[in-house]
Amino acid sequence: MDRISDSDSEDAGSIPAGATKFYAYVIRSIKFGYVYKGHCQDLVARLKQHNAGMTLSIRKYIPFEVVYVEELESKTDAIRREKYLKARPEGSF
Repeated sequence: MDRISDSDSEDAGSIPAGATKFYAYVIRSIKFGYVYKGHCQDLVARLKQHNAGMTLSIRKYIPFEVVYVEELESKTDAIRREKYLKARPEGSF
């Protein structure tokens, strides 16, 4: 998988132009190895929020890198997938 950074632009991928994209993702702390699983609509913006310390529960683990991401068609699908990922043991996503 390609690494996604704060500076990457959005890619249209396989979802039609103009369609709303949703993501289930896994990020890992570069310094501490802590793993966080979530969902969002704008992955690049969400990574920036995490790395700016805007998520209080994981602020102490910044910086983060994306280690896994899935593009989904609806928010409901993204939430469902996030819950599935959270139920899996570390490293088995």
